[in-house]
Amino acid sequence: MMLASYPSAPELTDAYVEQVWQSLPAFVRPTLFVPAPRLSAELGCEVTIASESLQYTGSFKFRAAYNLLASVPQTHIVTASSGNFGQAVAYACQLLGKSCTVVMPSTSAQVKIAAVQSYGGIADLIDVQQISRAARVAQLLEQYPDAFWAQAYDDYRVVAGNSTLGKEILAVGHFDTIVVPVGGGGLSSGIVVARDHLQAATEIVGAEPLPGNDAARSLQAGRLIKNEAEPATIADGARTISLGQINWEVLQHGLAEIIGVPDVRTLAALNHYFLYENLKVEPTGALSLGALLTRPERFKGKRVCCIVSGGNVDPAVYARAITTDPLT
Repeated sequence: MMLASYPSAPELTDAYVEQVWQSLPAFVRPTLFVPAPRLSAELGCEVTIASESLQYTGSFKFRAAYNLLASVPQTHIVTASSGNFGQAVAYACQLLGKSCTVVMPSTSAQVKIAAVQSYGGIADLIDVQQISRAARVAQLLEQYPDAFWAQAYDDYRVVAGNSTLGKEILAVGHFDTIVVPVGGGGLSSGIVVARDHLQAATEIVGAEPLPGNDAARSLQAGRLIKNEAEPATIADGARTISLGQINWEVLQHGLAEIIGVPDVRTLAALNHYFLYENLKVEPTGALSLGALLTRPERFKGKRVCCIVSGGNVDPAVYARAITTDPLT
């Protein structure tokens, strides 16, 4: 076996990854690869964008949600999400003939709440200052004892589903570096698993919102560190308390480093994506370019793939981002 042995996910083997790579592509859209010559000239590196904005439900999360839910027998699903995983679960449930309840912070983007509801999911809105997502999920599991708890990132089936994006990226070209947004770690650990399974030499760099840099602090300390509360960051998809345990086991040895991205750089990246590449990107999806804008010297002369994890942005947030320069 080429993959490392993960105590929390012994099922995450090369054989299982190969199985997912064979089956899942029939149900997902290939990612969109966009060469970015203007960004490349500005940043002094060769930038290619891998955008999941056109994936079903508008983000990479559909890869994970479909792979996970197609593998379980339960017909009612409970999950917690700031939006993207929730709507991916809702759509996967619609396709698979299941139902779902999605615990969401009341501060979630309205476009994401509406999307969950449009796919037939129940959006269970909470004030995270009064009750945590985990506590509310626990209440719902008591109410629905036969339901399945779909975790957004800390599940080997989620990681394997996301690894299909890494396979696509590594099949396109010889990148020196892949830059990937980091929240709970489901996507970034999937990219690492794909790289390790293929025995590629590409380095993987995480991009995390600086206001909630638990993953960067964990990597530096060599142990899993949690935020005290959900971080207040514009990157709503990365408002996580900590990495998942499985994700930490993958990432602690799989990432070259994690760059903390100030919100102002994330907003600047949104602006750059629109003006330079005509791409609609959500703040969490802009973290990868935000990392390049934060530390441009680190990527000079390299062939870099920036992962755009999704495009489900609140219209008001997006309008402000593309009509103002946050750096002036």
